[in-house]
Parts: sequence; structure tokens; C-alpha cells
Amino acid sequence: MIRNITIGQYYPGYSVIHKLDTRLKIILVLAYMVVVFLVSSFVGYAIVFVFLASVIAVSKVPPRFILRGLKPLFIILAFTFTLNLFMTRGEPIASLGPLTISAEGIYTACYMALRIIFLILGASMLTFTTKPVKLTDGIEYLLKPATRFGLPAHELAMMMTIALRFIPTLLEETDKIMKAQQARGADFETGSFFRRAKALIPIFIPLIVGAFRMASDLAMAMEARCYRGGEGRTKLHVFEWRRRDTLAVIIFCAFTGLIILERTLT
Repeated sequence: MIRNITIGQYYPGYSVIHKLDTRLKIILVLAYMVVVFLVSSFVGYAIVFVFLASVIAVSKVPPRFILRGLKPLFIILAFTFTLNLFMTRGEPIASLGPLTISAEGIYTACYMALRIIFLILGASMLTFTTKPVKLTDGIEYLLKPATRFGLPAHELAMMMTIALRFIPTLLEETDKIMKAQQARGADFETGSFFRRAKALIPIFIPLIVGAFRMASDLAMAMEARCYRGGEGRTKLHVFEWRRRDTLAVIIFCAFTGLIILERTLT
């Protein structure tokens, strides 16, 4: 399951989505999240599905690679689905002991599960199609107006990007530690819940130590390259607004208009 987590990873490519202005992609992803919360019916989610599927197809990121990132989140999806299924009030259509299932519960459970899936997939497209360096520059540019109020835009952007970049690294390190402990006879899959939780201690301690070691090595590498923060630094790649960015805005506005129209008619 560790290998199935794709959050924070970059998938190399030369598609139109990869070439879009990073600032625009960040803004569009945030706007997309807002639009998803505006959806009020399954017809709206069908529109979102068509839009998201089109973006994935244009990006040329393999759907199998994208969907693989949902596997580790299955527990959260299952918990959300079950909670809404049994806790939503309505006319009972089935019962399971003291718990009852209603048509409204099934509708709400499917509705919330789809919302979580579309939010995760849409947000993941940002990291799949954007290099970490460009992501840092884009976040820094968008936060630059806040520097007037003393906000360290460059440092915040750097920290967020490093955190995203370290997710796959830490997951790979966790996988190595688990295999090493299993080779020594550790068992993480059998026994009671508390026993399995206790068995994770030999994983967390080396992982934390390794994380601090990697952070120290990164800090030394940055200092060796004379990194002193964002003040006075120039950019190797300067953002330029192109025709494809304008086209992307038009398409997204059309998508948003369809969602608003669908919400108005229902």
C-alpha cells in the first residue's frame, strides 16, 4: 500500500497541461475545489467527471497511475460512506440491527464519496503536471503581495514544496524499514489492534530519525550552494502568459458556468 501513494509526485511530460502557467494552475485548482462544492446533484458530478477526464486525457498522465493514489484513501472513503449511510435520517428501506438504511442515506453516502474522490483527483493533477521548482515559484509569486505585511513568501513557498517533495521520499523510506523489520520476524498484519499498533513502533522511530537526517543533509546542501533565502534572488525561468493559458481560462469558465446553470435548474 505504501507504494500506491502518489500524492506529491511529479509525472514527467510535455502535454499542454504541463506547459500551462504554474500560477494559473494553482488558481484553477483552488477554483475547481470551490466549484465541486457547488455541485448539488449527480448530473453536476457527471459534468465534473467529463471535465476531469478530459483534463487527465490531455495531460497524458496514465489513469492507472492517478487512480493508484486512491487505494490508500479507501479506508477514509469507506468510513465516510458508512457514516453517511447509517447516520442520515429518512424513510427506512433496510435495517441492520439497531442501524437503519434509508434512500436518503444511500444518496448522501454516494454524494459525499464522489465529492472526496473528485477533490483528491483534481488537486493531485497540480503536482502530477508541475515540477517542484516551478511550483515553488508559482506559490511565491501568488504570495508576494502579502510580503507588504511581513509574510515571508519565498520561505513559505519553499517549505510547502519541500514538504510535498518529501512525501514520496518518506513513503519509500517507510517501505524499506517495514521490509527490513519483516525480515527480522516482525508481524504487522496479525493479532489485535493494540498489538499491531505496538508493532509499528519499530517503524516510526527509525523513520523519524531518518527524516531528521535527511532534513539535516538538505540544509547542509542548501548552505553549500550559498542559499540565503529569497531576498535578491533572480529566476532562471520567468513566467509568461501565453495563448494556451487564455484558452484554459475560457474552458474553465465554461465548465463553471455549466455547474452554476445545473445548480440553478435543480
